[in-house]
Amino acid sequence: MILSILIPAYNEENTILQLLQKVASVKLVDNVEKQIIVINDGSTDNTLQLIEDFAKSNNSITILNNEKNSGKGASITSGIKHATGDFVIIQDADLEYDPEEYNILLKPVIDNCADVVYGSRFVGGKPHRVLFFWHSIGNKFLTFLSNMFTDLNLTDMETCYKLFRSSMIKQIEIKEKRFGVEPEITAKIAKIKNIRIYEVGISYYGRTFSEGKKINFKDGFRAIWCILKYNLF
Repeated sequence: MILSILIPAYNEENTILQLLQKVASVKLVDNVEKQIIVINDGSTDNTLQLIEDFAKSNNSITILNNEKNSGKGASITSGIKHATGDFVIIQDADLEYDPEEYNILLKPVIDNCADVVYGSRFVGGKPHRVLFFWHSIGNKFLTFLSNMFTDLNLTDMETCYKLFRSSMIKQIEIKEKRFGVEPEITAKIAKIKNIRIYEVGISYYGRTFSEGKKINFKDGFRAIWCILKYNLF
């Protein structure tokens, strides 16, 4: 079995090398192999060069390059098209999420209990960096609003860590280009008949805006619109 790991990267020269080293070194359960797909999303710093240098010593890495910045959603769409694994997971290029926890998300799928597994930053006893109060309120509100329409009981709809059976994620058409991809995927996945969605607790090593965090309040308003759009229309 193969896990396709999609890594959208935009101006992440400070973290991309360490992240790739972590992803490449993690050992997956049940001898699951890795396909690492890095999507350089029009970076203007040294991100692409660092990815290319690392790939020279690791033949499991596929590099996709957007000449212009297209957004996380567009990068994920591109990565899914090139994914050949049995499972697909999304990995941000920063160090907010720990690749060592892939196995936590894989277990319900490998045990044939789940088709989709969300990694929640708000449940479980793992480390969570203490950061922005209003961001946490915003995340919980968006999750609550999304749950109202999908009839799911997720605790963290906006999480980066979403693991899918490839057959599930490949059957939906993603239209959002930026961070609206999170509520869009959730809305469309929830509509698949008899799909089994699980949630597991993960750690979260969040970063501040000065450390490179990119999502902002405008993305929050867009997320509200996406929840309404993809659930109602």
